[in-house]
Amino acid sequence: MRSVAGMLLTLLVVAAPVHAQWLKYPTPGLPRTADGRPNLSAPAPRTADGKPDFSGVWGFDGGPAMFYLPAGLKPSEIKPWVADLLKERGENFGSGDQQIRCLPEGPRFNHFVALPKKIVQTPTLMVVLSEDLTFRQIFLDGRPLPENPSPSFMGYAVGHWERDTLVVESIGYKDSTWIDLAGNPHSEAMRITERYRRVDFGHMEIEETFRDPDIYSRPLTAQVRATLVPDTDLLEYVCAENEKDRHLLIGTAAEEQKGVKPVKVAPEILSRYVGSYDFRWPENPTVASPWPVTMEDGQLFLQGAPLTPVSETEFAWAAGNRLRFFRDASGRVTHFVITLVEGDLLVRRLP
Repeated sequence: MRSVAGMLLTLLVVAAPVHAQWLKYPTPGLPRTADGRPNLSAPAPRTADGKPDFSGVWGFDGGPAMFYLPAGLKPSEIKPWVADLLKERGENFGSGDQQIRCLPEGPRFNHFVALPKKIVQTPTLMVVLSEDLTFRQIFLDGRPLPENPSPSFMGYAVGHWERDTLVVESIGYKDSTWIDLAGNPHSEAMRITERYRRVDFGHMEIEETFRDPDIYSRPLTAQVRATLVPDTDLLEYVCAENEKDRHLLIGTAAEEQKGVKPVKVAPEILSRYVGSYDFRWPENPTVASPWPVTMEDGQLFLQGAPLTPVSETEFAWAAGNRLRFFRDASGRVTHFVITLVEGDLLVRRLP
C-alpha cells in the first residue's frame, strides 16, 4: 500500500537520527505556568523595535491545502492539461515528487506540516530553517523583488510590515516543484503573498495566496496554523539515498486497485463517521492537525478527498491509501487507522 503522503512519511522516518542533542533543553524566555509548563497563550513577544517576534521552532499545519491546494476552483477554472498531469502523477504514486527526489519543498514549504521549522528574525532579515537543511530568506531591509529572477527551488522573498502583520511577497520558483501533495503544478510566473500574524506566544496564523494566471483563473488560498514547539530544537534530516533507490518504487495505482470492489453502504452508517479527527505526523507529534470527515450526497470525504467504501468500516482514500474506522462497545466511532507504507497510524476522533 503506497501513496504520496505514505512515501514521504517513510523517507522522512527512515532518515531520522536516533540520537541528538538539545531535544529537551528549556527554551530561554518562554513564559510558564505555576507548574512549569509552557504558557502558549501568553502575549506574543516583540522585538526591540516593537514588532512581533516570530522566532522559535514551529509546527505548521496547512490543513486540506497540503493535499489539494486548488480545492475551491472548478475544473473549468484550471487549464485542461492539469487534469491529465494529476492523473499521471497519481497513477505513479507521486514518484516524481520533489521530496522523493531529495529536492527542496519549494512553494509548499509553509503548508507541508511534517517537518518542524525554525524562524530566526532580525530587523532586516527573517530566515526559516527546516530539518531537511533547506531554508528561506525573507528580506526586511526594503529591497524590491528581483525583476528577472533566475528560477530557484525556494524562490525570492521580501517582506514589509502592516502594523503587526508581516506581509511577504515571493516569486521566482522553479516550475518543476509541486504546490501540494497531489502534484498540482505552477508556472515560473507564480507569485505568493503571505500574511504572518502571531496570535499569542504559542500560535501563529499565515494566510497564503497563490496567483498563477497561466494555470489557474483565480487565486489559490491556504490558511496555515502554526504551533510553537517549546523546549526542543531541530533534528538534522538528510535525504541521501532516495535517488539511488527510486527504481524500487514500482507499480501503479491501477494495479493497486485490482481486486478492490466498492460496496454500497447505507447513509445512516456512513453518517456515524462524520466528525473531526486528531491527526499527528510522526515526525512532529506535538502539533495536532484536525482532519475532517464530511458527507455530501451520500459520499464520505476525508480532507476533501472521497472515501470509497470496500466494507462498512474500511475505505480506500487518496491514491491507494486504506483506512478502517473503529467503534467502542456502545457503537460510537472512536478512531480510524490509516495504513501507509511505514505501518499503521492511529487517528483519534475529537469530542
